[in-house]
Formats: sequence, C-alpha cells, structure tokens
Amino acid sequence: MNIDPLQNPKIIAGHVVSFRHSPFHGEPKAAVKIHEAVALAGTRIHAIGALADLQREFPAARVEHYQNCLITAGFVDSHVHYPQTAIIASWGKRLLDWLNSYTFPEEARFGDYSYAREIAERYFDLVLTNGTTTVCSFGTIHPESINAFFEAAQARNLRVAAGKTCMDRNAPHNLRDTAQTAYDESKKLLEAWHNLDRCSYVISPRFSPTSTSEQLSALGALWAEFPDCLMQTHLAEQHDEVAWVNKLFPEYRDYLETYEAHGLLGPNGLYGHAIHLEARERDRLKEVGAALVHCPTSNTFIGSGLFPLSDLVQLGLRIGLATDTGGGSSFSMLRTMAAAYEIGQLQGVAIHPIQLLWLATIGSASAMRLEDKIGNIQEGFEADLVALDLASTGAIEQRSKRAENLWEAVFPTIMMGDDRAIAQVWIAGEHYS
Repeated sequence: MNIDPLQNPKIIAGHVVSFRHSPFHGEPKAAVKIHEAVALAGTRIHAIGALADLQREFPAARVEHYQNCLITAGFVDSHVHYPQTAIIASWGKRLLDWLNSYTFPEEARFGDYSYAREIAERYFDLVLTNGTTTVCSFGTIHPESINAFFEAAQARNLRVAAGKTCMDRNAPHNLRDTAQTAYDESKKLLEAWHNLDRCSYVISPRFSPTSTSEQLSALGALWAEFPDCLMQTHLAEQHDEVAWVNKLFPEYRDYLETYEAHGLLGPNGLYGHAIHLEARERDRLKEVGAALVHCPTSNTFIGSGLFPLSDLVQLGLRIGLATDTGGGSSFSMLRTMAAAYEIGQLQGVAIHPIQLLWLATIGSASAMRLEDKIGNIQEGFEADLVALDLASTGAIEQRSKRAENLWEAVFPTIMMGDDRAIAQVWIAGEHYS
C-alpha cells in the first residue's frame, strides 16, 4: 500500500494488539494477534505487521517506540452522563435517591451554555487523560447541553455520540419537556449534528419512569424516521426501579415491553445496566439484535446488583462496557475493566484480560454500531489509539516483571492502572496533548 507523503506517515512500535474475532468464543488468545508495529497515515491505520517490514514499505515514516507498552485501540465508553461530571463520587444514595439528590439539581444548570461547555471541556480532558477516545453520552433536557458537548468534541476531532435527555414526568418541573418538545428539539439537534464530522446523534429517553407513553411514542416515531441513529436508555437497573415501572405501566408484561410498545426496541438500541432481566426480555433483546451495556463501577457504587455477563454473552447478546459517569465512580476504563473482573469473580467467572480489553474497545464499538470504524487496530480503521505503559507504577512493574506471557503482564495494569498508565493517546492519527 502506497502512502501519500503529504499524509505524514508514522510508525508506532510496541506490542500492537489486533482482534480477529470475539475472545468470548473459544480460547481467548486465539482471538488476538500481536504485531510489532502499526503504520498510520493521515487519520487512518494503513498497515500492521513486523517493524522491519513496515520500515521498508514506508521508508519516510518516523518511528515512535513504545517498547514496554501495549498499543491498543482507544477505549470506547458506551454509556455515560457527561453532565454528571461534577457530582461523581457523591455519597450514600441508591438510584432513585441519587437522581433526586444529586443528578437533577446539577442537570438543571445545563440550560446555561457556558456552564455546559465548561463541563464538556472538563469531561473530555478527564477521559482523554484516561485513554478513552470515544463516548456515548446522555445530555440534559436542554439543547444547550448537546450543542456544547458536540462543539467541544468537534474541536478535538473526537468520534462521539450523544443525545438530549427527554423527561416529561417524575422529574422537577424545570427538567421536564413534553412529548412534542422532546420530538421537536431532538429532531432539530439530530439534523444539525448527526454524521457531522465524527459526531452521531442518539435518541435518548432517560428511562420509562420519567416519560409518559405519549413521549415514548413520539421518540419512537422519531427513531422510525431516522433508523440509522442509535437510541439509548436504561433498563432493569435496580429492583425498586423495576417495581416502579410495573406500577406505572401495569398493562405491559415487563420493563422491556414499555419500550417495545412505543417503537423503542431495535437493533440500534443501547440498553444500559440490564441487570435484572426476565427470561422473555433477554430472548427478545437477542432476537432484535439490541445491545446491552455493562456498567460495573456504577452497579456496585449505587448498589444495583451484579450484571450476568457470562450468561448474556453465551446467549449471544452484544455487550458493551461503560463507566456510567457519574453514577460510576471513575472516568477510567481501566478501573471499569477491573470492576468487571471483580464482579465476574463474585459470580464464579474469571474474565480473561483479553476479554476485558475486547469489551472496552471493539465490544463497546460494536454496541454503538461503530465496529467498522473504531475499536480495533485494523487496516482502514480510524487511528484512535492508546499506548498502555505496562510498568507505570512500582507495584505494577514488580508484578509484570514476573509475568510468563504478555497477558499476564497486562493484567496488573488492568487491575491497578490509572491515568499514569496512559503513555500516549492518538486521535485520528495525531497525538493528544
């Protein structure tokens, strides 16, 4: 492959990991291949392979060496609430109290564009420092929250997805829209931002308890008009939430049917948490090809429960991984992977580090229907990459030195790593700084 010299070719050398297929099917090590280097030109990945071969193919390329680093696709965080950045790690509440005590008062501030932009800038600084290059976020009911988010992402050339959160009941009056304004404002934002540069719009009812049937139907109608968009919401996060849904919607068999009856169930749907599903719900989600998003730090921090990852993967559901900022207690996908491992251990399943990395990259990219663009180091993919230092602290270094193979060396970084482990981030082929 010839690279136009004007595209500023570069070669990154290290332990470059590329996925062949899902590591949840068969031996995890068979799902990946480790290369010596990856060649970038412009905004994309042009080749992967042996360092000497790439240097011969691209003699004008400069080489960046990361000898003790794992070079992976940038982390993909498939369920976040960027407006909750400032209230992360707030004490002592479960889901419904969390919303009333912390979330709603903070979200009320996002009608002010300048405040929304300040938080959006802070949020992206925090996640990029932690190696996350793509997020799927809820906004607030305010269009200003989405404009600020996309404009901040656009300035950094990030691939992101987001949508205005819609609520017309069971929320403070200053955080309610209506069925009509939810439709109108969401459509206007969608038409302005969807597929503009690296931005995608996501239709975003918060969850069934905060939307009337009229609003859910209006958003279902919008999704039918723009079926290529994602739709994101929450599902079966806590037992008291599920009981509340059953009380609010007694005519439906279960929580999932409150979405399906209003046109909000489909292959481009992302359903956050999904811990306490009935068998029918699991089967129906699989049948339509919807994606679930595992939010382990949030599920433990707010006391929601243990996501049955292994069972759902075996059923064939698509699964992403997410921080759920700020119900989740960290901006770091490394910490999120560690929490997923710990939850697996509580259920008798030791999740392999390859599987954890897959969930945080191509798994979440697939949940967002971006698996042909990001989440893997593969020729033609967008060049959003991260170099993970496998000896970023003394504790990690002393453990990794005893490793008998690469994945045993990677695992301490997953379990104990933080922003110090992020040696470099590339956004569309360029260093993030």
